[in-house]
Amino acid sequence: MFAVPYHQHLWRIKLALIAQNHLQLIIEVGIILYAAMVFILNLAPMSLSMVLFICIVLGIGFNIIFGLDVVALFMSFGQSEFTHPFGPIALLVTVSSLAALAIMEESGVDVRGLRGFVYLLMAGITLFGGLMHRSFLLLWLLGLFMGLFIISKSMRQRSLITVKRVAGFALIAVAGFGGLELISRVLGMTVLSPLLRIERLETFSLPSMKLVIKNTTLLGHNPMSSYWGELSSGFADGYISLPLQLILFFGLPFPVFYGILVNKKDVIDYMVPGVFGWAYDFGYITMFFLLIWCVGIIIMGLRMLSIYRERRENGSRSYLGREVLLTGALAAFMSQAIIGLFVINRTINGTALLTFIFLSSLIFANSVGLKE
Repeated sequence: MFAVPYHQHLWRIKLALIAQNHLQLIIEVGIILYAAMVFILNLAPMSLSMVLFICIVLGIGFNIIFGLDVVALFMSFGQSEFTHPFGPIALLVTVSSLAALAIMEESGVDVRGLRGFVYLLMAGITLFGGLMHRSFLLLWLLGLFMGLFIISKSMRQRSLITVKRVAGFALIAVAGFGGLELISRVLGMTVLSPLLRIERLETFSLPSMKLVIKNTTLLGHNPMSSYWGELSSGFADGYISLPLQLILFFGLPFPVFYGILVNKKDVIDYMVPGVFGWAYDFGYITMFFLLIWCVGIIIMGLRMLSIYRERRENGSRSYLGREVLLTGALAAFMSQAIIGLFVINRTINGTALLTFIFLSSLIFANSVGLKE
């Protein structure tokens, strides 16, 4: 037998590392993000004041870009829909800010003025983001609700979740949807109408659900049910993917919905919940492991929060910055997972999928390198 030259072994390794489909690319990018976040979180200083400062700056930034998006919507300039990829990040910085203020207040610091400013930022994000997307409003209110609950438990305070507050959140949600419907009718802008969006979902979601349930298999879907027809492999047809710009940048020969074909992607991307979208494109087995991964990340995050709380109560101030950052990441990840998996797939697809992986990597990185 002849020995295989070293350069051939190296070439085979390189070929194995090059993503062959959308799912492999998602996994490889996830591994890179996880490694990078572990490195950053364990080397960069994470003081409470620095984390709060960064969160407030980002909160101002999100108000600006969400506000500009709303202006573009009303001026018919063609909005960028920043709420899908950046909505969970806005939730992360907001909940982290609230958690930081709670710790500072417990230490005897007067945070009334700063708390009022954070509430002002929250109001702006709620208004601008809600005008852009109703799904963002659901994600935002659910994330704030869970974030406040986590903070109250972490600080061992009387539960912030009361009947009055739940009713208040429900009233805000109803008022928000009603206000959008009123604005849409007064201005004649049907794009803002929640009722029209619901009617559209009722019209198109049922056929999409029937398509998914009828054609999904353990490892993918019936190729002829895909838009690509005979060209389809029956797996990873591009309905679930990372941002298109990333795929095009690397020149990967994957099926992608580009330009006018984006509307064809909506059958799965917009009209069904994420569990059905992931099952259709990657199979029921992949969907099962996705759910296991989400639950594992949440359990890991909650466990780390309990460890941080114990150390804080024992007098350690070394992990306060990481604690508030983890609180925000956990609330944002849980909210995005619930809305994306069980309401609308687009919340965890495309650029929003990159955000979803980033939040999970932030939670995971907190459990690595912690000194016992």
